[in-house]
Amino acid sequence: MDGSVARRAWTGGPAEIAAAARWLEDVPAEQVLDWAVARFAPRLAFATAFGPEGLVLLHLIASRRLPVDVFTLDTGLFFPETYALWRRLEARYGITVRAVRPHLSLDEQAARHGQALWERDPDRCCQIRKVDPLQESLAGHRAWITAIRRDQTGERSLAAVVEHDLRHGLVKVNPLLGWSSARVWAYLREHEVPTNPLHGAGYPSIGCWPCTSPVSADENPRAGRWRGRGKTECGLHLRDGRRGRGLESEAERS
Repeated sequence: MDGSVARRAWTGGPAEIAAAARWLEDVPAEQVLDWAVARFAPRLAFATAFGPEGLVLLHLIASRRLPVDVFTLDTGLFFPETYALWRRLEARYGITVRAVRPHLSLDEQAARHGQALWERDPDRCCQIRKVDPLQESLAGHRAWITAIRRDQTGERSLAAVVEHDLRHGLVKVNPLLGWSSARVWAYLREHEVPTNPLHGAGYPSIGCWPCTSPVSADENPRAGRWRGRGKTECGLHLRDGRRGRGLESEAERS
């Protein structure tokens, strides 16, 4: 491990990002976070949807009082259990998880695009309620932290611990990339981190309630997301700068 990568001044060029990714590949998540804070705070953000992986990072950030802007993309379609967990986590750690909401309320979205857009065009719904709000929320930041793991989807299997985010024009830091689900849950149990009770009811991956269903033991953990729609990503973690399936933003449509 080349300690010079940790010490040298950060310029953010492609070679430097690649070197940081190699150096941080096998180090603990705490060290990845410390590296990111040293280079990018206070213009460093963490977006969480309160899934198990996100809770590991939330615990590490909040318990160590790291100067990170923690927010969630509140689509207005969280399960009640997710909203309850959000409040419980804020109380436990004494923090505020900033709510980032879409420009359109659910009623306004229905008036413009029709009722239950998620059933007819889930890509458009994700664009309006998650992708566009994330884009706006990250403006002004230098880097953002995510809780993705390589084994979750094919798209995520190509990620690096540190990489350039083409869509947002900043650095993306993925401290849990090499973790397994078993390791995530062992950490949560060890540190008694509150989790969503829906995980115990057959929901290993939880998003918005209209597009999340329980899975059976022999299914992929993300099989319950957008079931039957040929969709595995909401669009936040696409690697080539796409907004989804060729979608323009709601602002570009207006």
